[in-house]
Amino acid sequence: MPLNQTSRRTFLQHCGMLATANLLTPTLLYSNSWNSLTQANEKIMTVQGPISPQAMGICLVHEHILSRFGVDPLEPGAYSGEEAIQEVTPYLQYIKELGGQTIVDCTAAYFGRDAALLKQLSQASGVHIITNTGYYGAANDRYVPDFVQKESADQIARRWITEFEKGIAGTGIKPGFIKSGVDSGPLSSTDRKLIQAAALTHAATGLTIAVHTANNATAAKEQLAILKTAGISPQAWIWVHAHDVADIKELLTAASQGAWISLDGIKTFHYSNGKKQGSQTLEKHLSYLQALTKAGFLEQVLLSHDGSSFPVGGADSKRPFDTLFTTFIPMMKAAGFTEAQIRQLTVINPAKAFTLIVRKV
Repeated sequence: MPLNQTSRRTFLQHCGMLATANLLTPTLLYSNSWNSLTQANEKIMTVQGPISPQAMGICLVHEHILSRFGVDPLEPGAYSGEEAIQEVTPYLQYIKELGGQTIVDCTAAYFGRDAALLKQLSQASGVHIITNTGYYGAANDRYVPDFVQKESADQIARRWITEFEKGIAGTGIKPGFIKSGVDSGPLSSTDRKLIQAAALTHAATGLTIAVHTANNATAAKEQLAILKTAGISPQAWIWVHAHDVADIKELLTAASQGAWISLDGIKTFHYSNGKKQGSQTLEKHLSYLQALTKAGFLEQVLLSHDGSSFPVGGADSKRPFDTLFTTFIPMMKAAGFTEAQIRQLTVINPAKAFTLIVRKV
């Protein structure tokens, strides 16, 4: 639960986070590296409309503000809007007090996406929220609509491009990236079609492609090959749940081609058979981050939690969004990461990743 105003400030001071939050405000972003990245016409698309990359601030690149994962597909997701606003808004405000200014909501179409409700939550909390287009091909295609089997990659891409051009389901709200997912093993025909559609959509819109790939280096290589065949650079692609990979060499290989490496499972616990269990993920995340940094790929790493603030399972199934601020950044500092490196990871990298640019080979 969010802390009250007084205890929040005490808590932040105790964690050394007030200094970090102040350091990472947008007014301090105009370094040479930042200016070399951005152009005046570049933008990031949020549920309330476009913002400049400089306005993004500290960004959590992979969270689920709303989610229906584990239950039957539905588009848009069915929620009690009033209950969601009452329950989620204070939590988003808490994240904002910790320093978070933008949250990328990775709940895909038919998975529980509700663009209109996300806009209300953004307005109520003051946090920038980015939603997505695309279909989630993992979970054995459970959340892939039936028509995908009949349509070509071109036809699927046209659906996603239309959402970007005209808005999602008549709301006028535009997606800020493409979200997909693939199952284990080599790409299935469906997953391959989704990645081909994502490449076509990126070429038409500049939307970055974030794909749930997890511990599937084979599928990662196949995806990058599909993008290259379409003339799209690996810089347009995010390896989602890359921390699940067993061999760090696979991540180094993808990063060497330009891919984004998303260590987005930062958490202090996980669920197993419906019960909350401890987790060693923080140490693994730190070791992977150190390895990527040592290899020269710090500027391609993204950090987040894969949190869930309003899951179908209720309070017992919630996963927090605050561990980066309260625990992981202090761990990074203790391990020798500088303020500039932390700013690169939490502010500049997300802005680069989600800026609308067509990234060609």
